[in-house]
Amino acid sequence: MKSVELVTLSADALRARCEQLVKDRGRMQMIYARRDPDDVLEVRYLCAPAKGQAFELWCCAPVDGRLPSVADIVPLASWYEREMRDLFALEFDDMPESAPLVLHEGASSQYPPMEPAHACDHALTFERTAWHAPEIAGNGDVQRLPFGPVRADVMESAQFIFYYLGEAILHYQPRLFFKHRGLEKRFEGVAPALGPVLAERVSGVGSFAHAWAYCRAVESMTDVGIPLRAELLRTLLAELERIYNHLHYFAHLASTTTLYVGDAQGRLLEERAKQINARLTGSRFLRGVMVPGGLRRDLSLTADLLTDVYALADDAAAYIERLESTPSYLDRLIETGVLSHEVAYDQGATGPVERASGLDRDLRRDHPYSMYLDIPLEISTAENGDALARARVRAAELNESFEMVKRLSRHNLKGPVRANLTVPAGGMGLGWVEGARGSLYYAVHTDTDGRLARVKIKSPSFSNWRVFPFTMHGGDIMDYAINEASFGLTIAGCDR
Repeated sequence: MKSVELVTLSADALRARCEQLVKDRGRMQMIYARRDPDDVLEVRYLCAPAKGQAFELWCCAPVDGRLPSVADIVPLASWYEREMRDLFALEFDDMPESAPLVLHEGASSQYPPMEPAHACDHALTFERTAWHAPEIAGNGDVQRLPFGPVRADVMESAQFIFYYLGEAILHYQPRLFFKHRGLEKRFEGVAPALGPVLAERVSGVGSFAHAWAYCRAVESMTDVGIPLRAELLRTLLAELERIYNHLHYFAHLASTTTLYVGDAQGRLLEERAKQINARLTGSRFLRGVMVPGGLRRDLSLTADLLTDVYALADDAAAYIERLESTPSYLDRLIETGVLSHEVAYDQGATGPVERASGLDRDLRRDHPYSMYLDIPLEISTAENGDALARARVRAAELNESFEMVKRLSRHNLKGPVRANLTVPAGGMGLGWVEGARGSLYYAVHTDTDGRLARVKIKSPSFSNWRVFPFTMHGGDIMDYAINEASFGLTIAGCDR
């Protein structure tokens, strides 16, 4: 496995290693559990010690089904520990947060859902059980508003509990995972070549990024080189996916700030971007193109297609300029949903969200891959951490993505777009990409027959949903929709 250092840790050494990681300003990226070939449960901690250094993957065996919690040292670990307790029945000593995360009240099964004994097609059972809401101290005027899980329009299923006094939010608690699809379980036993079909459906708006991260994980198990033309086209498609996502983001943000003409204009630009995708690949969401080893087929960057990309870039820049020159738009974003630098770091913010809070991190530059190794890329950051900062970071990224497409289109690379590879039995690979919403990781393990044994997905929205509530407390309930839109969250990417 390339660019990753495997480290075996004892349970007793785990907390000290986490303390050193934080002291060195490194960062935990994800944590997951798996059964090894000898059916022994182990927990793996993926860490990025510093920019440009190889990832470290710590392998730690629980003792009698228990490990010490590290969430008091690395707060972002809390959700991973709760997830593993729900899905693997692992216990963590001294957890700061102990409530279930994935399994809602009343859920039960004969075996933990992610254990091999739990069949992939076996549904969980549920009993009607009351949810115990937290007690909020007040003078009797504190209001409780449960919003969802069924919401208007085509919003994804989630419930948000607001406790507020007047218009001031005292406490906010999101309840996600109403439609957790068990996709990591669904990968088990699947041939590696079919994995992209599942990866593309983890989060529809990140189909290409998920498929690419999965393929890179599979490819890292082999010594096969990916053809340069395939790398060029992969990078170009990733930036096209970022473009339509950011255009959708600004349309949604305009809608929440009651700029309905701006909403319509943004959605038209998004539609034009998706039509370019369809003409290039046959899929508006860039599906059905990625395979381990390269691309399923070659793609033709015609002159007409590139002309439309350049025209879209000019119109998108003019659109962002119109938004930025609208006083009511700026007024609603300034100082809304402030995320401090410290909270962004501690709780695991990623992508434009973290960069808007002064964290200068981007996998395309810090752990470069594909054409990002050779083509310069400008990473934008901001310091204020509010909704306006998040919008401006995305605006700069949108412009840079158009520039990347232009740079990539000038490379007249010829040749094949697919290499034949054999995925080893009992292998392990790690793949990562910087998606439109942030860092995306796939850890892929194969069994003794060369089929998928364990696939762990770390989606950026899993991180950013963890962070989002910290921007709500003390805020104005009238600004909620704007703040949520400024994060660019997806629930499907979190729930998996």
